[in-house]
Amino acid sequence: MDIIKILTKKYPGAQWVLSGSDYSGLEWLDESPKPTKKELEALWPEVQAETARAEVERARQAAYQQTADPLFFEYQRGDATEQEWLDAVQAVKDAHPYPDPV
Repeated sequence: MDIIKILTKKYPGAQWVLSGSDYSGLEWLDESPKPTKKELEALWPEVQAETARAEVERARQAAYQQTADPLFFEYQRGDATEQEWLDAVQAVKDAHPYPDPV
């Protein structure tokens, strides 16, 4: 479990300090109630899934820019077919599938 990732994603704006990587090192400086270790553990699978999905998004965007986007402009100019562009988009999706939902 990555406490820093959980707190950053699920408690934005909260103030805290973590000494080490264990829950015992978490000092809660915020006015809101400090989350329990059990609450953080329950959020971890969701944070992992969100992180994995974001990584796929970044990889897809880079791949679209390299392959599908240029082909789209060729399609608009009449230098490629719509199907060639759609195939390129599908190839990116196939190469970078989203993880299974939690």
